[in-house]
Amino acid sequence: MYDFANSGYTTVVITAVYNAFFVAVIAGNAPWASFAWTTALAVSYAAIMLTGPLLGAYADQHGAKKKLLLLSTAGCVLGTMLLAWAAPGQVALAMALIALSNFFFGTGENLIAAFLPELARGRALGKVSGWGWGVGYVGGLLVLLVALGYVDHVQSGGGSAVDFVPGVLFITAALFALSALPTFLFLKERAAPRPLARGFARDAFRRVGDSLAHARQYRDLFRFLICIVFYQAGIQAVIALAAIYAQQAMGFDTRQTIQLILLVNVTAAAGALAFGYVQDRVGHKRAVGATLLGWLVMVTLAYTAVDADRFWLAANVAGLCLGASQSAGRAFIGYLSPNAHRAEFFGLWGLAVKLSSILGPMTYGAAAWASGGDHRLAMLLTGVYFLAGLVVLLGIDARRGRKSALRRHVRNAAAKTA
Repeated sequence: MYDFANSGYTTVVITAVYNAFFVAVIAGNAPWASFAWTTALAVSYAAIMLTGPLLGAYADQHGAKKKLLLLSTAGCVLGTMLLAWAAPGQVALAMALIALSNFFFGTGENLIAAFLPELARGRALGKVSGWGWGVGYVGGLLVLLVALGYVDHVQSGGGSAVDFVPGVLFITAALFALSALPTFLFLKERAAPRPLARGFARDAFRRVGDSLAHARQYRDLFRFLICIVFYQAGIQAVIALAAIYAQQAMGFDTRQTIQLILLVNVTAAAGALAFGYVQDRVGHKRAVGATLLGWLVMVTLAYTAVDADRFWLAANVAGLCLGASQSAGRAFIGYLSPNAHRAEFFGLWGLAVKLSSILGPMTYGAAAWASGGDHRLAMLLTGVYFLAGLVVLLGIDARRGRKSALRRHVRNAAAKTA
């Protein structure tokens, strides 16, 4: 249900509506507009990278994932509402509010992901993760449908984007808060608090340092984190700039863009739900590899699209790959992580995703600016990240990685018994 709740934010604000509104209206279609948008996102992801390990360690040692999740949810809902007050030309204010709201959204993503291993056993991680992502895309679909109805209503009265975007933001914030209630009412915090051995900040970064320093013990997990940095860079570029590409390269208006993202959410939900079962059968590595090949197909289709039909096909491929790859990646991390440190390692997963969220969109934004607004070239460059991720994935042994995680779990259990 939390995946259902928070998907409205990323769908409306990051992917479908506000990003294109920022470029076209807030920044007035300036040559640097896309770069400014990606810079605001990069600032938020850098902040998450710095605080993620601290929060992961704190959650592990205090059993406080749910409390922190509540705070991050309130911050994202409030930040989304405040975005409605950023007027055309107020670029700095809009960038600050985007950075703030997206910081809370990304923090919540890390925290909710850490609940996954408590809710599913190893062989069912892919299936349960797929349920979450699939239901999440349904949530995004619901918000887009309501937003589309509101946009049509405002436009029928002669209104423009300046008139309907604030209302869409309020709708998104309200549905996020309402849909998140079941999580806070019914989800249990199962992790037992553990006392701190030393000062909190020092202990938290020591734990992260230990995880990185002992990467050879979890070399397959560490390699997959590197793989995530590459392929997620491409995914995050597509998520953050999809509507911008549709409007700037393909000439779509807001209504067409929302319809496009609606379809993407349908295919993404189908991809996440179906691929969760496929992943548990064929294995995590093969599942991730198949999605990366699909992403390369999508980039080729989008780059060569000169008419709407091919671009709609590219969007469908992107939707299938989006749901499948997000679900597969989260489950693979759970599969390779030792039980006692899963919140911490999901913090590292969040760290890798947030690093990619800086690299991918910033690469796109810089390429579009340097090329004088050539969004096709910027899209083509994202394909390099998917290719690099596929190369790194080939060196991962999932079975060896799982055995390494289980050995660490057995050693920890033996030490506690002794």
